[in-house]
This record gives sequence, structure tokens and C-alpha cells, in this order.
Amino acid sequence: ELALDGLLDRRDGGEEVTLTLRAMEGGLVAELGPFSGQLRADFDAEPLAQEFDALTAEMDDPAEIFASSVRMTVRMAKTHPQIAKIIQRTGMRYINAPDGLAPRALRDLQRARDAGRFVIGDPAVALACTGGAVLGVLALTTGNPKPKAIDAAAEELAANLLRMFGLPDAEAREIARRALPKP
Repeated sequence: ELALDGLLDRRDGGEEVTLTLRAMEGGLVAELGPFSGQLRADFDAEPLAQEFDALTAEMDDPAEIFASSVRMTVRMAKTHPQIAKIIQRTGMRYINAPDGLAPRALRDLQRARDAGRFVIGDPAVALACTGGAVLGVLALTTGNPKPKAIDAAAEELAANLLRMFGLPDAEAREIARRALPKP
């Protein structure tokens, strides 16, 4: 993260160095400079998804698990700002990825539906709605990195998604305000 952050501001020979991010099977590839291959770095969301799984493992309510994961993803704008920017810029390419955040969100949506917590038809469409909303809020929060604004946006998004998937307003807001698990 620090190396990528430093590279984003690097100048080479008085000219701006370009950083190109490309989504490829298995991760994100970053290329620095006028010649491809000068720098290659893969972004793998699987460790992050595993961390979210571990943090929500003690939760019983699938709606709370879903909302917590949404909130933790948006809060990356303050906890892991460079990763949040990468996800915000390339995230929709990973909507059908076999690992990482998207399959976890799909699993959580299906569990909440099966438990009668969410009213959704096609979980893949619900995942696309979730992904688009998360990316939109990440675009807002990475441009306004004030911690309280990020937390408020994460809670508002989680409440909005919970309502969209069938929870009453008061319950959605209560779930979206619950304390997040600590790493």
C-alpha cells in the first residue's frame, strides 16, 4: 500500500510517470511508466474477504453480516485508502470473480434471503445493485476522506440496501448503526 501510494506521486526525469491499472484474471495489474512491465503488482481481494469473514463469524443475523461487510468495504476509504481507490475504479470487473468480495456478498445475500431476512428474486441482480451502490459511495468517500463523513456514508448505504432488500426502515437503520467488529 505504501509503495503504491509513493509511486502515484513519483516523477521521472521531469515528466509525469503514468500508472495504469488493469483488471486481469486473478487480480489487478499495475504498470508504471511509458513501458509496460516496469512494475507489476497484483491486487488480490481474497485476504480482505477472508478478514471480513473472520470479523463477522460470530454474528448470527445474515442481514447484519451483509450490512457489516458493506460498511467495512466503504470504510476502507479511511482504513486502506489506496485499496479503496483501486476497488472504486475497477470493482465492477470483479462482480463475477470466483473469490474475493463479490462471491462473499452473493453468499451473504443468499443466506439472508434463505433465512427470510431479505426479499430478493435473483441474488445476482441483488449483487449487482450492491456492487454499484458500494462503488458509487466509494467514489464519494475517496474524494472526501473525512473519517466521520466516511462512517456516515457507510451507515447510510447499509441502511439503504437493507431497506431495498425488504427490511423496515427502523430495523435497517438500527442494524446499520451497530458496532462493527474489531480486527
